[in-house]
Amino acid sequence: MEYRNFGSSDLRVSAIGFGGWPMGGTQVVGGYGQTSEDEVIATVQRALELGITLFDTAYAYGLGYGEELLARALGERRKDVVVVTKCGIYYDDEAKNWRRDSRYQTVIDSAEASLRRLKTDYIDLLLIHWPDVATPFEEPMRAFSDLIAAGKIRYAGVSNFDSAQLGECLKTLQVVTDQVGYNMFDRRREPDLIPFCQRHGVGVMAYGPLAHGLLTGTFTAQTAFDLKDWRAGGGIFGLPLMKGDNLLRNIEVVDRLKEVAAASGRSVAELAVAWVLRHQVVTVALVGARRPGEVEQNVKAVGWKLEPDELRRIDEILANAVGTTPE
Repeated sequence: MEYRNFGSSDLRVSAIGFGGWPMGGTQVVGGYGQTSEDEVIATVQRALELGITLFDTAYAYGLGYGEELLARALGERRKDVVVVTKCGIYYDDEAKNWRRDSRYQTVIDSAEASLRRLKTDYIDLLLIHWPDVATPFEEPMRAFSDLIAAGKIRYAGVSNFDSAQLGECLKTLQVVTDQVGYNMFDRRREPDLIPFCQRHGVGVMAYGPLAHGLLTGTFTAQTAFDLKDWRAGGGIFGLPLMKGDNLLRNIEVVDRLKEVAAASGRSVAELAVAWVLRHQVVTVALVGARRPGEVEQNVKAVGWKLEPDELRRIDEILANAVGTTPE
C-alpha cells in the first residue's frame, strides 16, 4: 500500500480509501441498492488486511445506517484507522429530498450524533458534505474549530466545494481536504480546483474514480439499476453518462480502455484508479466496495505509474466519450 499526506497537513492515509456510500442500503432514495451486512463487514475487514487506513462514511449514507455498520465492521480496529464522516445535509421527509444546513449549532449537533453512531469519542476528519450557500462559510468553520479544540474531531474538510467556496473557508480555518468527484469521464475539477488545492496545501479526496461503476468494465447493454439506486436515471452528478444511448457509447469507450490496461496485464478498474492517483495533490482515491474481491482488485492499482504514451492514448480514447458535460 502507498501512503500520502493530506496536502500540507500531517494526516497520513492510504492512497486507496474505502468508500462507504454503498453501505447505506436503501433507507432512502440515493443509495446503491440492497446490501448484505455480513458481506460488507467482511469487505471492511479485508480492506484492513490489505493496508487501507481511511474509511469514509456520512450521515447521508442511509440516514446514519452506514456509520453504524462501519462501527460494527471496524470493532476494536477503529483506533488503527482514519474515520471520515460528513454533516451539513439532512433528508426532508415531507419534500422527499435532501436539504443543506451548515449553521453552527447544526454542525455541532451533527458531530455529536455521528460520534454516537460510530461508537467513538473522536472523529478523525469531519467534512461539510455539500456547500450551504445560505450560511456564511465562516460559520461551519468556526464550529469545526470549536470541535477540534474540544477533542471531538482531529481535522476538518469540505466536500463538493468549488475553489471560490474553498477559498472562503480557508480564511477561517486550514481545512485539509476537498472531497470531489473525479474520474476519466468527469474532469471538471482539473482546470481550477485541483491547481487551487495544490497551491493552498489542500489534499483532494477523489470519489467515484470508477465513474460509479462504469469503469469497472462490468456494465453491458443489459445493465439496469434498482429503482432506489441513485444511478437509475442515468445521470451522474449532472453528467448524462449513462442516459439512453450514452451508456452504450461509453461502454465502447471502456472496452477500448480495457485494451490499454491489458497491454500492461491490468484491468480497466486498475487503470482508472491509477489514472486518478497520477496527481500527487490527490491524497486518496475513494473506491466503494461491497465484496472482499472488489477491494482486492482496487488495491492492485497502487504503484502503477502511467507512462506519457499511455496517458496520451487514454486521452485519445476519452475524446469519444459522451455525456461528459453537464446537461
